[in-house]
Amino acid sequence: MNESEHRGKNTDTAAHKAQLDPNQSVRGRVGGKLPAGASAAQRTGRAPHPQPTQPAHPQPTQSHTQPQPHHHGHALASILGPAFVAAVAYVDPGNVAANITSGARYGYLLVWVLVLANLMSVLIQYQSAKLGIVTGKSLPQILGERMSDAGRYMFFMQAEVIAIATDLAEVIGGAIALRLLFGLPLFWGGCVIGVVSTVLLWFQGGRTHRVFEKIVIAMLLVITFGFITGLFVDPPNGGDVLSGLIPRFRGADSVLMASSILGATVMPHAIYLHSTLVNDHYAPDEEKPDTRQLLRGSRIDVVWALALAGTVNLALLVLAANSLYGMKGTDTIEGAQHAIEMALGPAVGTIFSIGLLASSLSSTSVGTYAGSEIMRGLLHIHAPMWACRIVTLVPALVVLWFSANPTYTLVIGQVVLSIGIPFAIIPLMRYTRDRGLMGEYRDGLFKHVVFLLVAVLIIALNVVLVYLTMTGQN
Repeated sequence: MNESEHRGKNTDTAAHKAQLDPNQSVRGRVGGKLPAGASAAQRTGRAPHPQPTQPAHPQPTQSHTQPQPHHHGHALASILGPAFVAAVAYVDPGNVAANITSGARYGYLLVWVLVLANLMSVLIQYQSAKLGIVTGKSLPQILGERMSDAGRYMFFMQAEVIAIATDLAEVIGGAIALRLLFGLPLFWGGCVIGVVSTVLLWFQGGRTHRVFEKIVIAMLLVITFGFITGLFVDPPNGGDVLSGLIPRFRGADSVLMASSILGATVMPHAIYLHSTLVNDHYAPDEEKPDTRQLLRGSRIDVVWALALAGTVNLALLVLAANSLYGMKGTDTIEGAQHAIEMALGPAVGTIFSIGLLASSLSSTSVGTYAGSEIMRGLLHIHAPMWACRIVTLVPALVVLWFSANPTYTLVIGQVVLSIGIPFAIIPLMRYTRDRGLMGEYRDGLFKHVVFLLVAVLIIALNVVLVYLTMTGQN
């Protein structure tokens, strides 16, 4: 019985109030739960039958004639995953180069920079996830909708430079790993990394996206094992590590190194991508949890994922500070791996190389994924994934062919990434405070001020970096 039929009859008021909206009944069935003792009217979404002596036989509704959306439950485990994919960007070969160079050159001096950068990354990545969850759009997509044509193209150009710098680190790191493991020349190692990472990207998107997430998370575990094994063989002194939490620098070069660590830790392409990952995590016909559940799950996802990535980064720096400090030749990944073998044994050196290879394969796939989303959001171009792969792979192969010191190229690449961070953070900070976009989920004043301080700190460090580089003091 619908509401119009009620108007002409003298029905009981309570029975009328018990009637459910058809949409509510559909949501109740999709959720699969109703309060214990719910009446037949509540279970069917209908008013009681006018003849109480006859059994009520609910007629088919629209929800029975249309296919129900696929869903897998709203447990926390179903929400986790996007942050772990984004976290791979925080343990790429650029991190290996920056952290090992820092530890071998300055000991524990810059531990505080790494810890601070990781804390900032937790806030930034959650904000990106929050923007995607609340709006259903990615950060590049929102930028593309709100900028002029000239602004969109200029913003895309700087973002593409960042993507190339990101892939440069990842492909070079993988090529170095293949040379360490199998003696493969750097150029051909880079080609292998490009081919394998492209195959991994076939699983990205749609119903196979969960497979892509699982592959990346499995590689993240391999990375973790590969990079922290040395700490168990030669444990560091806890007091020395804690001494590195005191903020300080040692000359202009340590500021450049700090900026390189920051660029390797807070990754611009991960900021752009995370707002996409939280939506791509679900297939098009899959039922999502509500917004509040998604936000709660995303907070846990980000904290767990970046705590793991931060631990790996800290392990790299501490390993170098404890086992490689003052040793010559450790300013290259090959030299660092050789030093690890000399200090900790060939088994640890091999495990380190395997972790480096997993780091390269996973992070270069994620980087290409981010580049594709940046192009789609800013330029409204749905380019094939393999085309995006080629755009960023070719510059890396050119560097591998001509560069005499690939590790130094990695460190410089991280500096470029550091310069690109404000271009991602400032729009994110603005949009998460926008009531028109975020509604009731907009940032409060306190969080906005904290976010502003983080942005100011990052930009200030980059200004110092540019000054030192331009004046030749690095």
